[in-house]
Amino acid sequence: MDPGLTWPPLVEPVRRIGARTFDFTRQVAVMAIVNRTPDSFHDHGATFALDRAVERAMAAVAEGADWVDVGGVPFSPDTPPVPEAAELDRVLPVVEAVRARSAVVISVDTARPGVARRALAAGADVVNDTSGLRDPAMAEVVAAAGATVVIAHSLAAPHTHHPRPRYVDVVDEVARFLRDRVARAGRYGVAPGQIVVDPGHDLNKNTYHSLELTRRLSEITALGLPTLVAVSNKDFVGETLDRQRGRRAAGSLAAAVLCVRQGARIVRVHDVAATVDAVRMTEAVLGLREPAYLRHNV
Repeated sequence: MDPGLTWPPLVEPVRRIGARTFDFTRQVAVMAIVNRTPDSFHDHGATFALDRAVERAMAAVAEGADWVDVGGVPFSPDTPPVPEAAELDRVLPVVEAVRARSAVVISVDTARPGVARRALAAGADVVNDTSGLRDPAMAEVVAAAGATVVIAHSLAAPHTHHPRPRYVDVVDEVARFLRDRVARAGRYGVAPGQIVVDPGHDLNKNTYHSLELTRRLSEITALGLPTLVAVSNKDFVGETLDRQRGRRAAGSLAAAVLCVRQGARIVRVHDVAATVDAVRMTEAVLGLREPAYLRHNV
């Protein structure tokens, strides 16, 4: 199968991110989530302790993760605020420890330019900004470091409630927001080859909005930049299937595969081993990779 018939083309498909080179015409990167928070929505602080966070990151690498995303502040505004100094205390030791042990791509999940600057200096390769460059200083930090940035769609300022979000056409509005923020990044010297976009499933969106984004993700991937999807264990999966946290793995995999089929190049996940298998199988079905071996009926 011609990958061009499957995935929308990218402006710069071959990316050097940290020590890794990705050919996004033929592969999907699996990003492992490591939350160093005591109140993360999924693991409830299971990786808050420094040794547990580093262990989880290295286990994810062993399970096939291409990328590790380290966060120190939950997105939810229903958790206590975290001062910048505390966020730095949480993320920097993890970045330093993982970088000392592995060449895996490391991103820091933050909306604070000061945290991003320090994390990049400590060995991170990517800033994962769920505020979508709300603070222009973030673009300046990324440009100065020559780093990669993930620009996500969200409506509210970080750690702020946005009850009952309304959209006329959520996919069109998300696409327009991302185009605008990509242009903003460019004005501050961030090149297209440094940018990844994320439609922000569940970020200031209800379940119908997130389902629509999943259904029409090809309109986001058509922007021509690698698209990251963060659907793992999200509330839209739980509400759709009536599954509490801890029982959303199958629904998360289904959503991820549907997104990959429409051109998502990076999937941000909790369950690394299962997702790696699902993604590699999807790549093979789409004709983007060869089987690991052939024995059956040959």
